[in-house]
Amino acid sequence: MSVASNRAPGRLSAGKLNFLASGLGIALFSSAVFGLSGSFAKALLETGWSPGAAVTARLTGAAVILAVPAVPALRGRWHQLRNNWVTILLFGLIGVAACQLFYFNAVARLSVGVALLLEYLAPVIIVLWLWAASRRRPRALTFGGTLLSLAGLVLVLDLTGAVKIDVIGVLWGIAAAVCLAMYFFITAKENDSLPPIVLASGGLLVGAAAMWLSAATGLLPMAFSAADTRLGPWTTPWWVPLAGLVVLATVLAYVSGIMAARALGSKVASFVSLTEVLFAVIWAWLLLGELPGAIQLVGGALIVGGVILVRLDELRGPAPASAGAGGKEPPRAASPLEHANDVEPVP
Repeated sequence: MSVASNRAPGRLSAGKLNFLASGLGIALFSSAVFGLSGSFAKALLETGWSPGAAVTARLTGAAVILAVPAVPALRGRWHQLRNNWVTILLFGLIGVAACQLFYFNAVARLSVGVALLLEYLAPVIIVLWLWAASRRRPRALTFGGTLLSLAGLVLVLDLTGAVKIDVIGVLWGIAAAVCLAMYFFITAKENDSLPPIVLASGGLLVGAAAMWLSAATGLLPMAFSAADTRLGPWTTPWWVPLAGLVVLATVLAYVSGIMAARALGSKVASFVSLTEVLFAVIWAWLLLGELPGAIQLVGGALIVGGVILVRLDELRGPAPASAGAGGKEPPRAASPLEHANDVEPVP
């Protein structure tokens, strides 16, 4: 009996390690396929597709496919849609439609890597907003990470370089970062009543409907093209990058991201998702022949490093409050970032 009790902890530990390894593998796979979105989108944009058309096709196709598992998940619980319609609506309009449209507009004018790095400034925007709103200086790790990311932004923009960066594209990238920051604020309140796959499918459906409505009213220009596209050394029909954008960079990315969040916990999974920037740069290099300059790569490393510091500070949990009168600790307001989201907005 003593032998069994000595071995049990070892077996449990090994099981946990295997579970963690499996979760890490899924999380890295999710980042890799998410990172394909910019390359597939740019392949379409270079043949005459408008950013609005690419986003609309992506959202519509992914919404239809994800509805297949979402409908059974709602069986007997359709009231959850009514109870959470505001979250689904805002997620679809801001976290899905606006965020993707702005990102694709940035990709049309900038390299994929630079556009995604600008969007990844969202945690820095959140820190600056909370600092301004509360007038409380962030903790040292968060403050240092913010400064590091801002220094990286200066290098990414390469203001003194020979090749001038597109200012309009930069503004689109920053707008995507603002939408991403707004999404985190909107969904910061914990909500366990709505299955993540339902939120993903509902958000994609709302985003697609918003895009089609904007096109029908003339607010959003739509341009499609049946011309062949270039992906690396291959010439492919237009539907190849579109299928990759829908199936790989959206459906598989979402499903694997949800699986990773459940295996690792949403905070750790979102931390691992930072590797998406690396994957996006590699894919853009292999499929489009794009590679940011040396200064921009250094700046990108600083941005990612700064975001890592901010995320590490989040994982540490709330800072201990100083004791007030009577030896009691004053209550501390929860930060909107202390609850990570089950479903990330699609980049």
